[in-house]
Amino acid sequence: MRMKFGLAALLLSAMTSAAAAETTLRIGLQEDPDVLDPTLARTYVGRIVFASLCDKLFDINEKQEIIPQLALSHETSADGKTVTLKLRPGVKLHDGETMDAEAVKYSLERHLTMASSFRKAEISSIDKVEVVDATTVKLSLKNPFSPLIAQLADRAGMIVSPKAAKETGDKFGLKPVCAGPFKFVERVQQGRIVLDRFADYWNKDNVFVDRVVFRPITESTVRLANLKSGGLELIERALATDIKEIKADPKLRLATQIEMGYQGITLNVGNSDNGKNGPFGKDPRVQQALEAAIDREALNQVVYNGEALPGNQWISPKNAYYQEKFPVPKRDVAKAKQLLKDAGVTLPVVVDFMVPNGPDTRQLAEVVQAMAAEAGFDMKIRVTEFATSLNEAEAGRYHAYILAWSGRVDPDGNIYSFLSCTGPNNYAKYCKPETDATLAAARAASAPAERKAIYEKVTADALAAGGIIYLYHRPVIIAHTTKLEGYKQLPDGLIRLTGVKVLP
Repeated sequence: MRMKFGLAALLLSAMTSAAAAETTLRIGLQEDPDVLDPTLARTYVGRIVFASLCDKLFDINEKQEIIPQLALSHETSADGKTVTLKLRPGVKLHDGETMDAEAVKYSLERHLTMASSFRKAEISSIDKVEVVDATTVKLSLKNPFSPLIAQLADRAGMIVSPKAAKETGDKFGLKPVCAGPFKFVERVQQGRIVLDRFADYWNKDNVFVDRVVFRPITESTVRLANLKSGGLELIERALATDIKEIKADPKLRLATQIEMGYQGITLNVGNSDNGKNGPFGKDPRVQQALEAAIDREALNQVVYNGEALPGNQWISPKNAYYQEKFPVPKRDVAKAKQLLKDAGVTLPVVVDFMVPNGPDTRQLAEVVQAMAAEAGFDMKIRVTEFATSLNEAEAGRYHAYILAWSGRVDPDGNIYSFLSCTGPNNYAKYCKPETDATLAAARAASAPAERKAIYEKVTADALAAGGIIYLYHRPVIIAHTTKLEGYKQLPDGLIRLTGVKVLP
């Protein structure tokens, strides 16, 4: 009897140890993501979730070089119109189906044809997708398209399960099935997104976390408090003003990078009657006046504690494609007043200023409001939940809108979608055929020097009348507990969990 009791105790102990060994990583997000469908999604915070849920054909590394993920290699024909992808063999999707050439073909065609797709503009150069064999896909392009592989290193390159997508249609985002290190378990809107480790992941030996729970917590102070109390293991977008406090806490660590994207103010220059008849729709000098009223360095000091990089273009001054002929302008209130006088507008210029809810965005809006008032603007701040603000912007129900872009490794990803006439992120509805032609030429060119020269042609008009005032490039500030081992931050701001361990 004593031996039986001893064996039972040993079994119970083993079961308890196994349960204790399971690890959960809790991550605090600044917003609740939009739909978890790679074809329809458009939020930065959604991309953070996708980094664990949906692998892409390619990824980037610390040097912003494109590296293999689901695709092992790519080869472009001499005329630039055929791209052949070699896929990683033996990859499984979360539903047990094979991630093969047929799945890639289905996913890319879904991006190109699905109603309301936000990926179509990113890969619209693809004319035909052909299956050569199980691990080879041939892409025939309408024209040479140099940013293609960079686009396939983001949501356009995420491969979904054809079986699941066909069964669920436009409801796929309610229970997404991809090929990432973690599979979908559940989602409670504004509450949590839960993912579990995928046992058949192609790189499973480098995944050490059993469960990931993403929790949307809008207030940065609350996110940080949860991190310090042990309620979270990692938070994204900690405030720059909290860096000193985080560094002083022996139980916390910082991981920072300057983002590839930008922070800016989108101006409605032609989106609905609200834009065409609004303060920025009739005369570009009103946009120029608002920009002249803004002190970028002061914004950096107040909002980001001097940690951001002031800028005036869609890429940062450190980027090789930055147009040095158009340096970051200084504040000039006298110039702003003169521009408004020349435009013949009634003062004050009343602006419906839509601001996504968040402490840094609200603070940014208040500082811009005060600066602009000195030039003759009445910026009426309207704080809006982030996903709602995107819908408002798409419908044109705003005059000015604080909108950030997390950035892409190729400059095309920071400009085309926003300034081309049919770009899905062109909430300003700026549209000029000559701009479209120039952007298309930059897409067709392959040599960096040639592309930079082409982008110079669009810069002057885009900065003066393009409907976006670029302000600065913020630091990606990730804070995590010392229990997290192996975490590395890349400048795209995404949270990659392969190689990461949660220590006891």
